[in-house]
Amino acid sequence: MSTAARLRAHLVAARLAGVVATSREDSLRSYRLFAARDPRVLIGIDPEGAWGVRDLLGLMAEKCGVSADPRHISGPDVIDPERTLAALDAFAGRIREVARRGAPVLLGTGHPGPLLGFYAALADALSAAGCEVLTPAQGRCVDILTRFGLRTHRLDYVRGVALVREPASGRPGCEPGAHSHSPLPVRVALDAAAEAGGPLPQLVVGDHGWVCGAGQLGFEAIGLADTDDPALFVGEAEGRVSVAVPVDDAVRSAHYRPLIRYVLNRACLSQ
Repeated sequence: MSTAARLRAHLVAARLAGVVATSREDSLRSYRLFAARDPRVLIGIDPEGAWGVRDLLGLMAEKCGVSADPRHISGPDVIDPERTLAALDAFAGRIREVARRGAPVLLGTGHPGPLLGFYAALADALSAAGCEVLTPAQGRCVDILTRFGLRTHRLDYVRGVALVREPASGRPGCEPGAHSHSPLPVRVALDAAAEAGGPLPQLVVGDHGWVCGAGQLGFEAIGLADTDDPALFVGEAEGRVSVAVPVDDAVRSAHYRPLIRYVLNRACLSQ
């Protein structure tokens, strides 16, 4: 069995693709909010197109493999594993290119629980290849609007990967970091890098607002996205996100290890 075939089987078995845990109801709700230009779902992208709900359904069917039928309104959502594999190949291609140039990179996640290990392995490999893994604005406070109101978070880096923590969440460094869709942390990080005179990242890797916020500012950005995260796929369709990989972004962290091995092998960075 080929490496791609083995990964395809793993994607389906771990529910990273195929039938996933994300519900159709959640995805449709996100599409409606995106169509209404709700900033909680835009997560940093300022769309050029109209992007009504039917447009988004068509795009997500093309990019992810979800049903394009608006009458399908309930049950688990679906990601086509072949689309995931194709996007991972494109993702690896961008990693390979930045590693070849030894260019500076910035990595950040709004899903530190499941995805920190994935990005940290990328950071390790890119650093070993001669890329500077940037950590601007370490410890800087960021005010993020949450469903509980405006909350102050602290920008932190773990193994070269940016995340945000709530200062009142316990002893520093003990919590895994906060789940966040906000583009504000990447804006703060990029502003700090510019104020310091650089270097600026030639590639931003991550998810949620880290990808959309960076892409909207003109930085090359790639990342992972679930079926209820249409902003990354709209950004890709409009040319502000280089690669959006369709995958369930909230399964157990161990299930992403075969993905990182596949990406590093395709990027010629296997250690």
